[in-house]
Amino acid sequence: MPAANVERITERLNSLRAATPGAEAAAVVSVEGLLIAAALPDDMSARRIGAMSAAMLALGERIASELGRGELEQVFIKGQAGYVLLQGLDEERLLTVLASADAKLGLLFLDMRAARQDLRELLT
Repeated sequence: MPAANVERITERLNSLRAATPGAEAAAVVSVEGLLIAAALPDDMSARRIGAMSAAMLALGERIASELGRGELEQVFIKGQAGYVLLQGLDEERLLTVLASADAKLGLLFLDMRAARQDLRELLT
């Protein structure tokens, strides 16, 4: 992928993080777990987010399929310290967002949907 596209993707992730209250990190990851672009705090490991995102996606797809829930749209994890949300961008890449426990989920989902459209265009 051209460096200019990665830069624009990173800018879009930074704007998602800045504009969405509670959004702490955002990343575009390949289904193999490779980080394509990210807006992360310094204390977060890009490699770990990539690997965990790919594992969550694979497990989510298997669960949705085997339990008859249709095609996976989103993976949602809630922990005491916040949320991890994944949405597919295309067959090869996904958007991962980490949010604080006090994040407004409706706004977060809305902003992720808008970012998803923009990111899809940047990835083509």
